[in-house]
Amino acid sequence: MADVLSQSEIDALLAALSAGELTPDEVPKEEEKQKVKPYDFRSPQKFSKDHIRTLELIHDNYARIISNYLTAQVRSNVKVKIESVQQITYEEFIHSVPNPTILTVFKMPPLSGSVLFETNPQFSFEIIDVLLGGKGTGKYKTREFTDIDKNIMTVINTGLISNLKLAWDDVLEVNTEIEGLETNPALNQTLAPNEAVALITFSVEMGKSSTFINICIPYLSIEKVLDKLVVQYWFQDSNNEGILEESRAKLRERLNIVNMGLTAVLGSTNITVDEFLRLGVGDVLTLNDKTNTPIKLMVEDKPYCYGKPGVLGKNMGVQILDIIDKDVENYE
Repeated sequence: MADVLSQSEIDALLAALSAGELTPDEVPKEEEKQKVKPYDFRSPQKFSKDHIRTLELIHDNYARIISNYLTAQVRSNVKVKIESVQQITYEEFIHSVPNPTILTVFKMPPLSGSVLFETNPQFSFEIIDVLLGGKGTGKYKTREFTDIDKNIMTVINTGLISNLKLAWDDVLEVNTEIEGLETNPALNQTLAPNEAVALITFSVEMGKSSTFINICIPYLSIEKVLDKLVVQYWFQDSNNEGILEESRAKLRERLNIVNMGLTAVLGSTNITVDEFLRLGVGDVLTLNDKTNTPIKLMVEDKPYCYGKPGVLGKNMGVQILDIIDKDVENYE
C-alpha cells in the first residue's frame, strides 16, 4: 500500500500540474508490489472505524445545529459542514493549529478530562468584525487577540459548545462547562504529546470566505463510553422494547409540563353596539343555546370536545362528554 501524501505534497503536486512543469504521465504511479506499512507503537490506533463513523454522525448533526446558531448571531447565511474525523496524536493537533488562535478548553461530563474547541483566527476575526458593525469581508493580518476579542469569542464559543448537548442527545446525555480560553496552543499541556485524540474538522462558509473549526476529543475522555459509539449497538438499542418504553415515558413527561389554554364556550348571542356600551354589572344576556345543549371546550382557540357545565365543590366545572373528531368534520 502506497504512503499517503501530506497536504503540502498534494498542493505541490497540483501546482506543478497547473504550471505545466509536470504532465499526468509523469506522476508517480502506485507500485504493484504492496509495501509493509510500519506500525508506531507510541501512537496505536485506539479508535475503531465504528467509533469514527459514530462521531461523524453525531457531529454532522452538530454542523447543521451551529449553522443555524451562527446565522442568527451574524444575521447572515453561514454554512457549516463536517470535513473529516480522524485519529491523530495530541502533539500533531497542537502543531497543526496556528498561533495565535482561539482555543477553548471545556468539560463535557460524563466524559472525563478536558475537550478542546479551536476556532481558526480567520473565523474569529470575521465574527468579531461582523459583531462590531463590519461586513466581515476584509483581509485580516495575524495579530494577538485583545481582551475585547477574547470576551466576544468567549460568548460565541460558549453558545457553540452548548449546542453539543443537542448533537449528543441521541447517544449520551452530556453537559458542557467552559474551563478557560487560550490563544497560544503550545501553552496548553492538558495531555501527553503521544496521547491519541479524535480530531473533528468543520469548514465554515460565511460570505465568500471559508474557514475552519476543530474539536479535539482525547481518547482518555471518551474511553468509558466507547460502547455507546458503536453504530450497530446504537441502533440495536433503539429496537429494544425497554429502551423504547423509557423513551416514551421521557417524551410523555416532557409533554405533560406544557401549558395549554382551555376555554369553555357557554353559548353566543348578538347585540348592538349601543346595547354593548350600556352593559353593566348584573345585566343578563340571553344566549342562543339551550341549557341542556352541550358546550364546546376550546384548546388554544380550537374546538376539541363537548362538555356539560356544572359545579364541583365551590368551583365551577365542566364534565367531558365526547371528543370532536376534527378529521371527520373536515372530510364531510
